[in-house]
Amino acid sequence: MNPGDTWTVMVNAGQAGGRIWARTGCTSTGPNGLTCTTGDCGGVLQCTGYGKPPNTLAEYTLNGFSNLDYFDISLVDGFNVPLSFLPTNNGCTVGPTCSADLNANCPAELKTDQGCNNPCTGNPNCGPTDLTRYFKNLCPTAYSYSKDDATSTFTCPGGTDYMGKSAVLKGFTFVMYVYDE
Repeated sequence: MNPGDTWTVMVNAGQAGGRIWARTGCTSTGPNGLTCTTGDCGGVLQCTGYGKPPNTLAEYTLNGFSNLDYFDISLVDGFNVPLSFLPTNNGCTVGPTCSADLNANCPAELKTDQGCNNPCTGNPNCGPTDLTRYFKNLCPTAYSYSKDDATSTFTCPGGTDYMGKSAVLKGFTFVMYVYDE
């Protein structure tokens, strides 16, 4: 993808939800192999589970409670690329955006090659801290810890279409992991 390109994901009927993330620093290791610095899927091209942190996530649940779509950008698994995840129809006009480059000034204890780890990664009971506030201050509509719902969960009527967009340099691929509830 080039800077500013958008991507479209066709979702199968009955799909409950999914996660979308970018893999960066990838090297092909054969016809079915791909090793990446961020968002790696165990060295395979086709992901069958979640990517290795740090990775910026776009998450969604379709036709959930009250026939609403629920969607967000999560930094709970860290940050690797700026990302927006916006509705495009059904009168729905607001969605999460994380356009800041959190890698540029990532706190030293969280910095990794091509990414910024979140102190709450892998800890569902982690709450707001000075380090999670670094994420929240730069990306106020994104999750910075797992219970950060009040300012980070967005809803639209079921059947809404969405557009994902990243304003980073060329050289990453998006992955979609689908789950059924």
